[in-house]
Amino acid sequence: MSGNRHFNVHEVSCCIKYFIFGFNIIFWLLGVAFLGIGLWAWNEKGVLSNISSITDLGGFDPVWLFLVVGGVMFILGFAGCIGALRENSFLLKFFSVFLGIIFFLELTAGVLAFVFKDWIKDQLKFFINNNIRAYRDDIDLQNLIDFTQEYWECCGAFGPKDWDLNIYFNCTDTNLSREKCGVPFSCCTKDPAEDVINTQCGYDIRAKPDLEQRTFINTKGCVPQFEKWLQENLTVVAGIFIGIALLQIFGICLAQNLLSDIEAVRESCLFT
Repeated sequence: MSGNRHFNVHEVSCCIKYFIFGFNIIFWLLGVAFLGIGLWAWNEKGVLSNISSITDLGGFDPVWLFLVVGGVMFILGFAGCIGALRENSFLLKFFSVFLGIIFFLELTAGVLAFVFKDWIKDQLKFFINNNIRAYRDDIDLQNLIDFTQEYWECCGAFGPKDWDLNIYFNCTDTNLSREKCGVPFSCCTKDPAEDVINTQCGYDIRAKPDLEQRTFINTKGCVPQFEKWLQENLTVVAGIFIGIALLQIFGICLAQNLLSDIEAVRESCLFT
């Protein structure tokens, strides 16, 4: 009678392990790139040499998008990449939990946005108007507002009059700016025949009658234009969000599967 014993030795799935590693190293590198762009932009604006200037801007600094998104991608990518490569249970659990929290927050935000549509609309108006006030304070914010108004062919939150909130564009008697009673060039209607952008096309335009204004500038606000764009592209937007959600669920499932394999291998080693 043979005294040899045979054990079912579990093995970690190399396919899952290196798939998680390869997938997350891309996210990790993208996170590094985003962080690098954000820090470079802050360095160019002198923020890194004077950290207190972060709070000086009255509106939204677009650099925060790069830093926050880059930071999240860096942390997730690092945890998933090293966790899979080193078969580190702690990092894989952290990856799964962190990804699950992000998924839950996205789901909650989507439900709240649908339920409190009017409140979201008011907050969007407040956000845009707050950034209109700070239009000339930061070049990145200025470029973001110009891109938004050009892309959606809009002007202000609900119309050109919102630019009265800005000290350079308002129509008050105390305003000595050349841009008084005007709007940024991004509000102007585009002439296909013009190759060069006329940056002075919005000068004094709001001093003219409303009917005449419509000939030269877009008079629709960015909030209603965004709502219109969202309704027209609802299928595409919903598809993107569903795709991201499925990708997150897929990542959590793979990480949990790899965790199960690692724990099974450790248990089999104990019994051998």
